[in-house]
Amino acid sequence: MIEGTTQTEAPDQEDEAVRRAQEDRLREVWAAPKGWRYWSAVNNTEVGVWYTAVSFGFMLFAGVLALIVRAQLAVPENDLVSPTFYDQAFTLHGTTMMFLFAVPIFEAVAIIILPQLLGARDLPFPRLSAFGFWCFVIGGVFVTGSIFFDQAPSSGWFMYPPLTTEERYTPGYGPDIWLLGLSFIEIASLAAAVELIVGTLKCRPPGMRLNLMPLYAWYVLVVAGMILFAFPPLIAGDILFEFERMFDWPFFDPSRGGDPILWQHLFWIFGHPEVYIVFLPAIALVAMIVPTFAQRPILGYSWIVLAAVGTGFISFGLWVHHMYATGLPSISLGFFSAASEAVAIPTGVQIFVFIATLLTGRVIYSVPMLFVSGSLANLVIGGLTGVMVALVPFDWQAHDTYFVVAHLHYVLIGGVLFPIAAGVYYYWPLVAGRKLSSRLGRIAFWLMFVGFNAAFLPMHYSGLAGMPRRVWTYSESLGVGTANLISSVGAFIFAAGILVIVWDVLRPRGKEPYAKRNPWNAGTLEWLVEMPGEDWGVRSIPIVTSRYPLWEQPNFIDDVDKGRFYLPDAEEMKRETIITSVLDGTPLQCLRVPGPSFMPMVAAIFTGAVFIFATFHWWASTIAAMVLAAISIIVWLWRGTAIIPEKPEKNVGRGLHLPLYTSGPHSVGWWAMFITMMGDTTAFLGLVFGYYYFFTIHADFPPPANVGPGVLWPSVAFGLFAVAWATALGARLTNQAGRIGLARGLMAAGAVAALGGSAALLWGPYTTGLRPAAHVYPATVWVIAIWTALHGVAGSLMLAYCLARSLVGRMTPKHDMDIWNVALYWHFVGFAVIVTVGTLAYLPLLT
Repeated sequence: MIEGTTQTEAPDQEDEAVRRAQEDRLREVWAAPKGWRYWSAVNNTEVGVWYTAVSFGFMLFAGVLALIVRAQLAVPENDLVSPTFYDQAFTLHGTTMMFLFAVPIFEAVAIIILPQLLGARDLPFPRLSAFGFWCFVIGGVFVTGSIFFDQAPSSGWFMYPPLTTEERYTPGYGPDIWLLGLSFIEIASLAAAVELIVGTLKCRPPGMRLNLMPLYAWYVLVVAGMILFAFPPLIAGDILFEFERMFDWPFFDPSRGGDPILWQHLFWIFGHPEVYIVFLPAIALVAMIVPTFAQRPILGYSWIVLAAVGTGFISFGLWVHHMYATGLPSISLGFFSAASEAVAIPTGVQIFVFIATLLTGRVIYSVPMLFVSGSLANLVIGGLTGVMVALVPFDWQAHDTYFVVAHLHYVLIGGVLFPIAAGVYYYWPLVAGRKLSSRLGRIAFWLMFVGFNAAFLPMHYSGLAGMPRRVWTYSESLGVGTANLISSVGAFIFAAGILVIVWDVLRPRGKEPYAKRNPWNAGTLEWLVEMPGEDWGVRSIPIVTSRYPLWEQPNFIDDVDKGRFYLPDAEEMKRETIITSVLDGTPLQCLRVPGPSFMPMVAAIFTGAVFIFATFHWWASTIAAMVLAAISIIVWLWRGTAIIPEKPEKNVGRGLHLPLYTSGPHSVGWWAMFITMMGDTTAFLGLVFGYYYFFTIHADFPPPANVGPGVLWPSVAFGLFAVAWATALGARLTNQAGRIGLARGLMAAGAVAALGGSAALLWGPYTTGLRPAAHVYPATVWVIAIWTALHGVAGSLMLAYCLARSLVGRMTPKHDMDIWNVALYWHFVGFAVIVTVGTLAYLPLLT
């Protein structure tokens, strides 16, 4: 039921004085802080704009590096820049565009748009969004700033070993800055993914079933899910990589049993889904723009949803697409070549749906549609060359040539940056209340379209003529000088188009009037916003029964504005939104979201310090920063989560009463823990993949000389971890039953057992003399054991945290969100322990 049956005295929403008082309270509650406290804001309207602006800043930085590269290659045998600087420039260009622009810009835009699209006041964890933003800023400045100190990474954005793992080949801190800086940035990406998944699933307005979600929300769900499963394998690879650089553990050293191909597997398990993680959000913008300017609902809604899901799924089966030249078996090449061809099918479905919608509508020509049209044209060219390089014989000829550079940029620039430009012109009224200039937009488009194709179309010829990638200069006898000159000129024309957009965004507006409300006559919820918009998002949270409610639901905007739906007021002066069920959008809870705080910034600073200090091997400072980061996160959680409300439920309007506190699967915190641990488990399985990879390529793995870690101590660890898991589950059940004393005893016992299990797991390889620097087997055993032991320590801290919350009355039998989430965490740790002990202790007995 959407509406409750209990009728209570409610304010008269037809009384203008009542509505004005409600609006004043909402405005006060949702206002961003002033002065220096502004930087403690956590509103999606603030954090999303910061995120977007910084992402574009990094894009411009990467663009400058690209222009330097093109200036160097404009003529044969040029020496404009040194080879060392050139290597740093192209490495940092690719790194910045992929890690600091392409993925963050999706998350940044989604943080702004998604709450508006879902008719929500905010996403469920605004402080997590702020934490992710500050992590992104710190990590991004750390990585990009390295070029000003001649310490930037210089081995390509993929950092293949052994070129990057051995100090004799790459001296200095460049690879460490790349590895640790990007590992820190990946935390920001994963934090945003958790926020967006939970927000999409649980913060939809009442009545919005899954099959009524805007297409943009579907794409957000797919892409955030892909981030959750694509980034963790790279984190696992980063761990192995950095352990080899820091401590000489030979994961990629063939002389001691390692294999550099393992890095390629872990990197491209991330790297090829990354292409679609970048591509799908751009298509999501197209999916919102096309129906608006066709003035009709999208054709084939179900088909495009299935195509988006299918693209995300198939993309995880393509990573060997990048490894055809590594000498893999023919059967593997055939399978991955077929999968690489197959992904063209759902991609084509999406393009045909857009074309069909435009053909059956009455198209309104505008700047956003101009950029969309250019994007579709460029994307088709990029897709066709993608089908070409998916074929193994052709790929062997074009691999590591400028043909691949052309293909990559047609997909990632032509197919991504053009829709982003369309989105800037389309959604700018949401951000600033005003439209951008149509005249400047058209100038920008034609500069970008002509410049882009002049820059990258000749690269197909250059590559087929034999010009290799990542070369500082080339001989005139190669015959590609003219093509390179055209490409360089085109790159500067394209850059001029980008600068026109920058000027259009930043130029003084003077007394330019605000745009009218819903200036494009769109049908989706984000255009409920007034011009200029309020920080509260929507005036009241609506009931949605169609995909385009502004077009299809009578009197919809008037009902929202006059507070005739849910949460029209903020009587208790708290920030609130509604949590609904995953499948059918049934209201479940009135969620109070936290307000401004500096704790996310503080936690990000200390967490960033851990990675930065570790880069330079300042171990004492690293440990101190780690302790401070843990303390700041605990303080943040203690003050801002699982707060017991002053009453059990609230009338949210229309006679509907919802609880103010929930735990278990109804709670957004439970969902966040579940989703986080899915990503965490994926990283763990990446490490385990390394073990079984070595098991399959070596006839004697584990080698006969290595007898550790034995069976005794891993078995002891298994028993102690089993006790910790059982006590965590028992503590939840007994606390729920009101047996608080027993629950507290179980929490304490579980914390002790977890520490004991972690110690026993590490004691096994230590006492059997496994030296990780001697061979890849002991190194692999140690890294898996350390990962699992650290999770045991974290689980011990969580149980101790729950115990402390219980002792001071912040966790009770009715308010038990914390122990629910910790018990869920221990289910995942239990799985990791089973895999760890089974792999390290019992598998060797079978060989």
